Formats: sequence, C-alpha cells, structure tokens
Amino acid sequence: MNIGAIIIIGLIILALFGVPIYLSLGISALIAMMMADLPFEILAQKMFAGMNSSSLLAIPFFILAGNIMSRSITGKLIDISNAFIGWIRGSLAVVTVVASALFGAISGSGVATVSAVGGITIPAMKKEKYPEHFAAAIASMASILGPIIPPSITLIVYGSITGESVSKLFLGSVIPGIMLAIVLVGYALFYGRKHDLPSQPRKKPKEIVGTLKSGIWALLMPVIILGGIFGGIFSPTESAAVAVVYALLISFLVYKDMSLKDCGTILIESSISTATILVMVGLSKSSSYVVTVSGLPEMILNTFASITDSPLVILLMINILFLIIGMLMEANAAIVMMTPLLLPLMNAFGIDPIHFGIVMSFNMCIGLITPPVGICMLMGNQIAGSRLSAALKAVAPMLVLSLVILMLITYIPGLTTWLPSFLSE
Repeated sequence: MNIGAIIIIGLIILALFGVPIYLSLGISALIAMMMADLPFEILAQKMFAGMNSSSLLAIPFFILAGNIMSRSITGKLIDISNAFIGWIRGSLAVVTVVASALFGAISGSGVATVSAVGGITIPAMKKEKYPEHFAAAIASMASILGPIIPPSITLIVYGSITGESVSKLFLGSVIPGIMLAIVLVGYALFYGRKHDLPSQPRKKPKEIVGTLKSGIWALLMPVIILGGIFGGIFSPTESAAVAVVYALLISFLVYKDMSLKDCGTILIESSISTATILVMVGLSKSSSYVVTVSGLPEMILNTFASITDSPLVILLMINILFLIIGMLMEANAAIVMMTPLLLPLMNAFGIDPIHFGIVMSFNMCIGLITPPVGICMLMGNQIAGSRLSAALKAVAPMLVLSLVILMLITYIPGLTTWLPSFLSE
C-alpha cells in the first residue's frame, strides 16, 4: 500500500477512536516512515521547519487576545449591538450575529466565539423566552464567523503550509464573511417576525450615546486590528501582538474588570490551545513530506484528471469531499491533512490558491456545526441545555443558506480574489 495513503487512513482511524489529532498525525507518520525505511530524524527536522514560520506567531497572540476579550470586552460589544438594534423583534438573535462578527474580527476562532458570545447571549435569549433550540442554533452558527472573518486562524495555518500571503488570504475572506453575516442577520429577523419573538424598548439617543461612550474602547479593537492589517500599517503577526497589548490595557486600565489572578488562567488556556495547533502544523510538515515522497498527490491528480478535465466539476467534487471531512475532523487538522494533497491538483487545473484556501476554510467552518464532530454546535447546545436533535433541526435552514454562499464563492472566484487584487495594485 502507498505510504502516503497509510498516513491518511491511520489518521482517520486513530481520530475515530478518540486519539487527539496531533498524536494521530504523528503516529501515522512514524508508521509510514518505518514501512518506507525513512530515517526518523526527518520527523524532527521537518517538524521544526514546519513551526519555524513568523506567520505562525500570530496564532498564540490571537488566541490570547480572544481569551482576554472573553473575560472583559465581549460584554461591551454586546451592549453596543443591543443599544442600536435591541428594539427589533428577535433582536437578541441579531445581536448574537453582530457580536460574533465583531468578536471574530479579533479572536479568529469559532470555539472561542461561541464560548464568549454565546455564553452571554444564549442565557439572555432563554430569559427572554426564545426557544432554547433556536438560541443554541443561532449562536453556534454565528460563531463560525470567527474563523471566516479576518483574522482567521485557519487561514493562517493554510498560509503557513502553502507560503501564500496571509494578508491576501484575510482580504479574500472579507466578502464571504460579510455575506454570511448579512444572511444570518436576515434569517434572524425573519425568524423573529415569524415566531413573534420579543423585542426590547427602543433606547433613547442619550442612552445609546452613553452605551457607545462606555464601549467605544472595545469597539475600536477590531477597527485597529483590521484597519492596521489592510492599511499596511502592520503585518498580521504584528496586529496579533497589538491586539494582546490593547486588550490588556483596556481590561486593566479602562474597564478594570480583570485582575492579575485572571492572567494565569488565561495564559494556561491560551498555551494549551496554541501548543495543540503548532504541534499539529509541525507534524503536518513531516507527514506532507512522506506523502509527497510516496507520489500520492500525483496519483490523486491523475485520478481526478481521468474523471474530468473541468475545473467546475473538480471544485464540486472537492466541496463534497470537504463537507464530509468537516463532519469528521477539526478544521485546522483537516487543512493540515488535505492541503499538501490537493494543492498540486488545484495548480494543475489553474485554480487560484487564494480562492482555493478560502473555499476550503469556509467548508471547514461549516464543519464546526455539522455532526458528529461539530464542536461549535455541541458547545452552543450545551450552553443552551437544549436537545441536540432540536438544535440541529433549528440550524438546518442556516446551514442551507451557508451552502448557498459556499457555492457562490466557489463558482464566482472574484468574490475571494477581487479585493486582494484591487488593494495590491
């Protein structure tokens, strides 16, 4: 059997048995190397090379910034959203979407978004007599805006593997992220009117100004980060460091709602998340080397080429593959596993790597909702205390809408490539 295929099969089998992804990847790579009589030193060398990337420094900083925000700044973002749109029927659902987009523009993580934003808005929706299954569904679905809207950790991982510009990947994800946010807001408004969900009294201008004044420092955080990246003031890695410093200053000196005691817990949580991702990225370099040596990418290329010579059909097949993988595997792990395999195929069919990266990332983000893995759906449902079957039924229409957007960005490449091209000219 092809040793590259052994890595893929071993990874899937071990992951299904509950072995952590990074261990599954490492064990599978070792087995394949042993069968191919490759020296084990390659594992360490390639692993170090995989993690020795300046772009990866953004990951620990964005994770840390997100964890600081969840203790302090998230509530302010929700208060601002509520002040402007709280009078709309079903407004808490809309606030959940808007706050998730704002939080995602800092953390880049779906799990952090559903935990931080959903942890506040789901209990609030239940208190306002929203159906608990809908509260779980809208918060879980909105959380995938975290890894879609820049800065996105999944796109940083993709960029580190392919060598593509992370800034261009961020720019390419702006339009898909805005499209999904608008669609989710529209569905929340439709659902709120259809089911006669409660609304809050319209805030007086003075109250809105007071809320905005109180939360302006929190609102400026995503503006500074994204404005700095897209304005060329600093790189994505530098912006991540700026996010951490800004979050600490605001939490300690302005809002004064975080203590030094909290820092220890935040640092430990961030370190664990960072270590898991970086070890996985490092091991992916080792496993991708073995896969490349095995000739598996060429076999896949020849197989697809024998089926069709149409890039449109190839993209459809890839989307179906990704949607299935997203049901079974965590997003970053899937990107780590599939990118080295499929990138030669995309190059052969003339598919832009920026376009491919964003389509793949969008697919994997949908996988955060779909069972059996669907970790954001599971977390949102746990917070709401709803039956999972009811929450999945409630999220189904939103999943359909997200698939429509996926098809649009797949077959209209300009939705992902126009903005990077326009701003780089």
